[in-house]
Amino acid sequence: MKSKSAALAAVLALGASLAACTTATPYQPNIPGQAVSGGFSEMRLEPDRFRVTFAGNSLTSRETVEGYLLYRAAELTVQQGYDWFEIVDRATDRQTRTYVEPDPFYRPWWGPGYYAWRPHWRYYGRSGWRTWDPVWGDPFWADRYDVRTIDKYEATAEIVMHRGAKPEGDPRAFDARAVMQSLGPRIRYPEPR
Repeated sequence: MKSKSAALAAVLALGASLAACTTATPYQPNIPGQAVSGGFSEMRLEPDRFRVTFAGNSLTSRETVEGYLLYRAAELTVQQGYDWFEIVDRATDRQTRTYVEPDPFYRPWWGPGYYAWRPHWRYYGRSGWRTWDPVWGDPFWADRYDVRTIDKYEATAEIVMHRGAKPEGDPRAFDARAVMQSLGPRIRYPEPR
């Protein structure tokens, strides 16, 4: 009975870890060792100036990363006792990685007993007669690889916080409570454990 419980617990833990790998970064602090990587962080530069960052994982879109950054800036502004904030500098970085992996379904069909024999074909190409066989391959049959490109985004903004009414006509100024009200329904928080 104990071994069945241990096996069930192991399967549940494996399922939870696999689910964490297939989830976009939720709105959370960026703390190492979390179930889902990424999140927000901030650094105080002056009493009313912060650098705010939001890092997403490979499943988090650029739009989500930039929206969560804006929401965190608004939330931080209210937490610090201010009414509006101004973005004085911002950037979104994209980290791209390309993975080239062999096709998992391509396996030569001959067995070890056939080491000296293998199928091969000849065909006429632009440069004359060419030969193809499963061992040496050929550009004619060049679809044995899976190429994937994965993007990860990180957005950073330097903000200055202010009290009072937001100035009209300044495209870099945001009313913190209005931003939170507008973006709040789109914010996805981590699943409770």
